[in-house]
Amino acid sequence: MSFEPNQGGPSSGSSAGSSSGPPAPPRRPAFLSVFPSIMLPMFLAVLDQTIVATALPSIAAATGEVEHASWVVVSYLIASTIAAPIYGRLGDSFGRRRLMFVALAVFIVASALCAASTSILMLTLARLVQGLGGGGLMTLSQALVGEAFPPRERARYQGYLAAVAVCANTFGPVAGGYLTQHFGWQSVFLINVPVGLLAVWLTRNLESRIPDKSSWQPDPAGLLLFTLFVTTTLLSLQQAQHMELAALPMAGGLLAIGIIAAALLVRQESRAASPLIPLALLRRPTIWRSDALAACHGAALVSLITFLPIYLQVVRGNSPAQTGLLLVPLTIGIFTGSLVTGRLVSKTGRTTIFPVFGLFLVTASLVVLALWVHQIGTTGLAWLLLWNGLFMGTVMGVVQVTVQSESGPLKLGEAAASVQFSRSIGAAFGTALVTAILFAVLATKSPEAAKAFSTMVEHGGGLASAPAPDRLAAVQADIADAFRAAFLAIAGFTTIGLGLALSIPLRRI
Repeated sequence: MSFEPNQGGPSSGSSAGSSSGPPAPPRRPAFLSVFPSIMLPMFLAVLDQTIVATALPSIAAATGEVEHASWVVVSYLIASTIAAPIYGRLGDSFGRRRLMFVALAVFIVASALCAASTSILMLTLARLVQGLGGGGLMTLSQALVGEAFPPRERARYQGYLAAVAVCANTFGPVAGGYLTQHFGWQSVFLINVPVGLLAVWLTRNLESRIPDKSSWQPDPAGLLLFTLFVTTTLLSLQQAQHMELAALPMAGGLLAIGIIAAALLVRQESRAASPLIPLALLRRPTIWRSDALAACHGAALVSLITFLPIYLQVVRGNSPAQTGLLLVPLTIGIFTGSLVTGRLVSKTGRTTIFPVFGLFLVTASLVVLALWVHQIGTTGLAWLLLWNGLFMGTVMGVVQVTVQSESGPLKLGEAAASVQFSRSIGAAFGTALVTAILFAVLATKSPEAAKAFSTMVEHGGGLASAPAPDRLAAVQADIADAFRAAFLAIAGFTTIGLGLALSIPLRRI
């Protein structure tokens, strides 16, 4: 396979150095002049997925609509998932730097509208618009790395971006809690305005490149079907997480609509002159297997980050502060693993060997977590999470650079969007499936344990707050067994990911 080693250079259409690539610019100037312009938009987009979580109680109290507070989070997820392929496709045709300005403008204006909202409905609509900007920021940041750097250098910068995303995910709840407590929940959104304007100023430093191919025709039918598919699928998975019989018909109906929309979408995109979803690209073994790997990684990582704190607080009785401290080693591990993997790929050119090795060790650590977590002390658990994070960090940077190398310079945006979309759907599906397994095991073992667990999660209590003290030991054992099954399910995601990593044809860039 051949591709242009530096298709983002000033003369990307030239053939000079096509075999081994022109000399890369000095690393420090490239890093200082280019990477901050790409990093800050990515940080903003990922941050807004999590920063609102700790502000939700205050938002619900201020608006008096507690039952609809979750829509503030769900609306952003839906909109950003829909926006990813749109920006990817348009960026490939009209210029990614130009589209980055559009995404930043949408994000900044929507952030101001969020802060000005006086009801949950108004805030939800503003978050939808904000998600339309945020999805573009994530996709275009990944694509701009491919545009600005040759393939071997991309790996290093994709590792940096993965580390930035981890920091944003971790920093979000902390920043949200601090801002809400000291400045009110509106500050969670207002902070995006000055930071977003700084991102606009930094984006001006990126070189404006005219794409080699600018042909594009609107695909309204594809957009409509894709929107219907994403919306109904994500809402179905969100309903399934309630694990209530009353919610199952709604979840099943939404899922059925999503499946029908997906079938019609494939038919439409196969015939469209300028398809929104690049089916020809997605049919390549390297692309679809890498995207599936991204989905499995998203399912495993988001499920672990979601359910591990619940386990620590409900079963072990840890406080929120103690739980946060225990998650720090996991974050440090992912950050370090992403950076190291990026540098190793950049030096050696090898790609899939790193996620293969990493996912094997991650699966082993998750099995240990599932079988012996109740016997592991706090210090041992911290080391295990650090180990897990180190090797979790071997995946996403490699996936991005592999997909971008396979797609070629003309479809960097579509390639980056496919990874982003796959990871979002994988994370939603994985969390819903682990929730279903957790509650299914609880319901099978003891309806009393299932009810006690739901009560404890809802009120943030530990086992000491469980009803019927004489049944505490039995309830504790049942809940522990349920979490064992949940952690094994997460290990199942990484096992599938390991198989996919082994089967990816492109192994070196």
